[in-house]
Parts: sequence; C-alpha cells; structure tokens
Amino acid sequence: MLQTSFTTFTETLEKKLREPLPGEAAHRKMASASRLRQMLKPNERTRKSAVLIVFYPYQGSIYMPLILRPIYDGVHAGQMAFPGGRMERTDRSLIQTALREAQEEIGIRVTDVRVLGKLTELYIPPSNFFVLPVVGVLPHRPEFYPDPREVDRVVEVELRSLMDESIIGINEIEVRGTTINAPFYQIQEFRVWGATAMMISELLTVIDHLV
Repeated sequence: MLQTSFTTFTETLEKKLREPLPGEAAHRKMASASRLRQMLKPNERTRKSAVLIVFYPYQGSIYMPLILRPIYDGVHAGQMAFPGGRMERTDRSLIQTALREAQEEIGIRVTDVRVLGKLTELYIPPSNFFVLPVVGVLPHRPEFYPDPREVDRVVEVELRSLMDESIIGINEIEVRGTTINAPFYQIQEFRVWGATAMMISELLTVIDHLV
C-alpha cells in the first residue's frame, strides 16, 4: 500500500516541480524581519551551492533527512539544514553538487537517487551563497553514514508532521552576537529557521494536499 502511495506521490511531485514555482512568495513566510528589511541580493563574489531534499518510504509514511551542523567557527554552525554545499569545479551541474555533497555528508549513494526537479534558488547573505534546492526520491530508507566533520546528527523527518501549522513559531534568535526575530519550524527538539525554513516553506506549498 505504501509503495503505491509513494509512487503516486513521486509522480505527482515531479509534475508539480515542472509548473511555475511559488518562489519568493513562499520564502517570505519564513524569512526573518531583518532579511525582509534589508532585501540583499547576490553580488559578484556570490558562490553557487546546492542542497538535496530527498524523500523515501519508511514505516508506512514518507520521510526526508535533515542534518544538524556541528559547532564550528562558521556562520551556520549548530544549525539545522539539508545536506549540501558549494559547487566544485569538477561538478558538471548544481544537481551533481547536491548529490555529491549528500553522499559525502550523510552517505546516500547518488546512484540510488532519482532527481525529480528543483525548487527556487535562494540567496543566503551571511555566507554569500546562492543555493539551489534539488528534489529527489529514494526507493527505500537509506543507511546513513554521517561525516562527523560536517554532520553532528541526521534527523529523519516525517513529511506529514510538517503539515501541522502548530509547529510554526517566531522567536528571537542570536546569530553571531546579533539578535533577530525569525520564524521557525519546531521539528522534534530542533528549531529550523533561516534559509532551510524558507526552502521548507516553498516545498510545502508545492506539495500541498499530496500527503
């Protein structure tokens, strides 16, 4: 039964990703007040990067992995994110970047991933990255092998749990000595905010009523 519904979910999502995307309208719902006020744009030093949003069937439902970044000297230390990173010169495309990074960070085999499409690129001012969210599926729950240098923990998220609007909140968050007001998703014991929350917002708008 699950395989049938997961197949239907996959086929429908692939079609929806070919349609016009909600983009900035969905991003704004989970953007911080400072981001909305500053309206920063990519510049000549902006670097390209990509993340992988990958779904798989598990325990009668549909899941996706997020990662908790370890504490380090960087702007995204200790934050929740999708696996991903900067584009390397050897990458043929940003899709390859997303797949390669996911394999390096959490051990997903790129040959197992079926890419369905892409969401809207999103600019991240603190790190000056322009990020492409790539969407794909796996036929089964993968074995995760997180790289401890990049990943403190892999967090498996049931897709249906993201549909509950009660997990959305707003709070003051301290970022490198500055306090900002930012919306967040309360996912298990983690608050997911910033660019990852904005990507999730667009994703949920695209998959509305699919699960």
